[in-house]
Amino acid sequence: MDCHCDALYKMWSQQADFDSDSRLAVNMQRWIHSDVKVQCFAIFIPPEVPIESKFSVGLEMIDLFYEKIIAPYPKVQLIQNANDIRRLNDGEKGAMLTLEGLDLIGNDLFKLRTLIRLGVRMIGLSWNDANFVTDGILEKRGAGLTSFGEQVIALANQERIWIDLSHISYQGFFDAVAHAEYPVASHSNVKAIMNHPRNLDDKQIKAIVDKKGLIGINFVRYFLTTKATATTEDIIYHIQYLIQIGAENCVVFGSDFDGSDDLVDMPRTIDQYNKLITRLRYYFSDSMVNKIAFGNFFTNFSRLSD
Repeated sequence: MDCHCDALYKMWSQQADFDSDSRLAVNMQRWIHSDVKVQCFAIFIPPEVPIESKFSVGLEMIDLFYEKIIAPYPKVQLIQNANDIRRLNDGEKGAMLTLEGLDLIGNDLFKLRTLIRLGVRMIGLSWNDANFVTDGILEKRGAGLTSFGEQVIALANQERIWIDLSHISYQGFFDAVAHAEYPVASHSNVKAIMNHPRNLDDKQIKAIVDKKGLIGINFVRYFLTTKATATTEDIIYHIQYLIQIGAENCVVFGSDFDGSDDLVDMPRTIDQYNKLITRLRYYFSDSMVNKIAFGNFFTNFSRLSD
């Protein structure tokens, strides 16, 4: 199960065809031939989209999700709760809709309620910049959660939806994790290994552990290493660190496929996941690999929906 990809963004911005377009690391033909049972698809509105158009663009991406990913393929099922995953048959795949950043809602809570009704099950509070909810991690001000942001999290708690902290400011992280019942960092790595502002330090990791959240390992090179090329071993270093610090029940995958082309050497596309899993078995027990691959995701998601 993969917590984050940006295929919808490429489908919208590049008119990439979901079925077999080679520009997509996550396309249908690759997905069919992969071991990934559930894939999260993020709505990401690029910063150059005018503020008055952002919500409309978000709706366009939701339309792409239903019309190009769900509708054409009888073996792709919409995932809204844990029972939807339990009901997946052999050969069937599950698609979950997520949201990366809340620029598109402005300060209108009804817009967020609308997105939830349309299927969003994970809410990223920010991208890298500031919005009405919180500052992002690259906003120089570094402010935390606003009063409106508290309303957003209260709604997510009420609807039993994940709050994603992968791009939030440092202060915003701790403000949000204090309020959120279901926090995750869907595609963030370990700061002690790679000192990138989007990665998590030990205090942040422990805060997620304490709230029984999730941390999705990101496959983008510059979240993994300072080297010119990232390898599978770099992914393993980050996983090992998280386990050693007590996050063994929190580690999942958040590949960030299609969010960047500067990826680890393997896996670079969704159909290469099986090679990663094989490699993980050299380092971890079968039970630990099962937790990372699907168990932690499913257990946490069950808390929301059972």
